[in-house]
Amino acid sequence: KLEVSRGAMGATKDMGKMLGGEEEKDPDAQKKEEERQEALRQQEEERKAKYAKMEAERENIRQGIRDKYGIKKKEEKEAEAAAAMEQASEGSLTRPKKAVPTGCGDEEEEESIVDTVMKFIPAPLMDMFNKK
Repeated sequence: KLEVSRGAMGATKDMGKMLGGEEEKDPDAQKKEEERQEALRQQEEERKAKYAKMEAERENIRQGIRDKYGIKKKEEKEAEAAAAMEQASEGSLTRPKKAVPTGCGDEEEEESIVDTVMKFIPAPLMDMFNKK
């Protein structure tokens, strides 16, 4: 009977915790949690170091293949293409195109452009525009 009553007490204690009752606090819980977090950080650092080492080894192998077959890295290709574009535009009479043309959205400048175009239209055509 003694064991049964102990078992019953343990069960009621656990039921109290499940129902939202007060649970006994572990005095070393904070310390254990900090140690666990530190262990996780260490594992993550070791994992990152391992993968960085593996990637460095792979890059050495890739570089060996590039050297053997005369292949250039993607970054080198992009840098050369940009240099070629700059070099081509140096001797060119046209300036490089801009992403957004000057004056887009400026109504005043658009009106002045229309006026400029109207100056170059021959007189007989101007008469046609003025009649409308």
